Amino acid sequence: MTERIKPQRVAEAIAEHIEQLILQGVLRPGERLTPERELAEKLDVSRASLREAIEMLAGRGLLITTRGGTHVAQFLSPLLKPLASLLENNAQVTADYFEFRQGVDAQSARYAALRASDIDREAIRACVARMKKAHEIADPTEEAQADVDLHISIYEAAHNAVVLHIMRGLVELLRTNIFYSRRQLYQRAAVRNKLLAQHLAIADAILAGNPKAAEAAATDHVRFTFNNVEEILRDGARLKASLLRVARSDYLAS
Repeated sequence: MTERIKPQRVAEAIAEHIEQLILQGVLRPGERLTPERELAEKLDVSRASLREAIEMLAGRGLLITTRGGTHVAQFLSPLLKPLASLLENNAQVTADYFEFRQGVDAQSARYAALRASDIDREAIRACVARMKKAHEIADPTEEAQADVDLHISIYEAAHNAVVLHIMRGLVELLRTNIFYSRRQLYQRAAVRNKLLAQHLAIADAILAGNPKAAEAAATDHVRFTFNNVEEILRDGARLKASLLRVARSDYLAS
C-alpha cells in the first residue's frame, strides 16, 4: 500500500497512444507513418522520446522501421500466407468460409447499426455512392472493390477490434480469390443487380440505426452470395467434365 506509483515515461505514453491507433484500426497494416520530425511536432514530444516509443513497438512486432520509414507491421501475414496455401482450391473451405461470414457479418451489421458514429456513417455513405457510380460501368472491377470497402467500413462501424483485424486479414485473402472469384460473381448481370440492392439494404438499415433490419439484410446477402458461388463452382465442374469428354480420344488407343 505504501509502494510509490511510478509516473509513466513520455516514450511509454507515446507507444501506448500509437498502439491504440493500431488497435482501433486508425493505423492499418502496411501504412507508413508520418516522418519522425513531423510526427514529433504533431504529438508535441521530443524526437528522442518518439524514437524510443517506435523502438518499443517495433520490438513487439507492431511497427517496422527501414530506410524507407516506419510502417505498421503486417502482423497477420505470418499466419495468413500459410493459411492461404492451406485453404486454396478446397471446395469445402468455401462453404466453411461462408458459414463463418454468416455469423460475423450479421452481428457486425447489427452492432454497426447500434454503435456507428457520424464519421462511420459518412464512410458507409461514401462507399455506397462509389458503388452506385461503379454499377453503371460495364467492367465490374471498381464495384467489386467498393463492395469489399463497404464491408470493411461496416466492420469498423461495429467497433469490435477483434472482428475488425480478423476480417481485414480475411478480406486480403478474398482479394486474391482464395475462396472464390469475385469477378465471376459480378459478371452475372442479374446477380450484380441483386448484390447492389442487398448492399444498399444493409447500408440503409445501419444508417437508420435499425439493428434488426441490418442483421437480416446481412444474413440474406451472405446466403445469396454463397448460393451463387456454389452455382458458379458447379457450372465450372460441369464444363470441365464436358471438356474431358471432348478430349477422351486422347486417352484411347487408336
